[in-house]
Amino acid sequence: MEEYLAGIGPADEAAMRAATERQLSLTKPAGSLGVLEELSIRVAGMTGVCPPEVPAPAVVTVFAADHGVHAQGVSPWPQEVTAAMLANFAGGGAAVNAFAANNRVDVRVVDVGVASDVEALDIVHAKVRAGTRDLSVENALSDDEVRAAIGVGFDLAGKLVGDGYRCLLTGDMGIANTTASAALIATFTGATAADVTGRGTGIDDATLAHKTEIVSAALARHEVPASDPLGALAAYGGLEHAALAGYILGGAAHRVPVILDGVIAGAAALVAQALHPAAMDYCVAGHRSAEPGHAVALKTLGLQPLVDLDLRLGEGTGAVLAYPILTCAVRALTEMATFESAGITSNEDPADATPGASSGGGVA
Repeated sequence: MEEYLAGIGPADEAAMRAATERQLSLTKPAGSLGVLEELSIRVAGMTGVCPPEVPAPAVVTVFAADHGVHAQGVSPWPQEVTAAMLANFAGGGAAVNAFAANNRVDVRVVDVGVASDVEALDIVHAKVRAGTRDLSVENALSDDEVRAAIGVGFDLAGKLVGDGYRCLLTGDMGIANTTASAALIATFTGATAADVTGRGTGIDDATLAHKTEIVSAALARHEVPASDPLGALAAYGGLEHAALAGYILGGAAHRVPVILDGVIAGAAALVAQALHPAAMDYCVAGHRSAEPGHAVALKTLGLQPLVDLDLRLGEGTGAVLAYPILTCAVRALTEMATFESAGITSNEDPADATPGASSGGGVA
């Protein structure tokens, strides 16, 4: 763990200053591209280069695992759905596959803790254990299991960057994983179970009340402080959360942008932030999930979501949708003309200097 964290440094301040100055020289009113300007400056800081290259190619990694707390009736879906969805991902039939194909993002699927056997599938096999223990009655994971799962994510991030990927997107799959996410988010933000527990796959009011009570009781049972991220993962899981935390840390160590998906990724990012705050310099919030805990997590992480479409599917769908926004932000910084190169003096508005804009048909 110490070796993983030692490789992470803060964003490059000099590159960010240069990007800020370049934004002011581009042929547009200062600030007119809003959030995209800040985003492009952040990417320069991540990569240490101004102007940065477009972060391509990109890959979304779907980490899959199961949860022992499923036995408490927190989801109406059977646990076998996790394995079935892995087959769907591998076959290219899931929403994330459709979105990724549209946006030229590759898909990787990782079994880090699925309860059933999925060895026959053409995916990355890195199972730490077959699902977590029930967080409502005992620790979900041992310390060794937590560290092993973090290692899966960290090492895979390094391999993907070594294979040439320049943007890492997070994905997840696991029935009942919003229960573990709620417990993690409450731990790191100080929010109550009621504040962060949502409907997940679409549970009714009675099941939501039961799920919230399960989260509340688990928080009281384990009482893990926010200063103990490994302890929080041990108490609540899941294996995909731990792997995602390692993946985020790995992206930061290799200085590439990491686009976060929804509430599962938000919970994992809180773990990564607690392990090394500078990891957040490399994270972009792809979207804001409809799950209430996600907005709470994003506030603590200090990240502004790029899109808000009431998504709550997971899989990495929101991250993949946000990827073209990230590339557009970088292309604007890198490829737009400057006032100087366009022959426009600094006291002119680019719109006024466009041929035909004045009554005389030329530059005034």
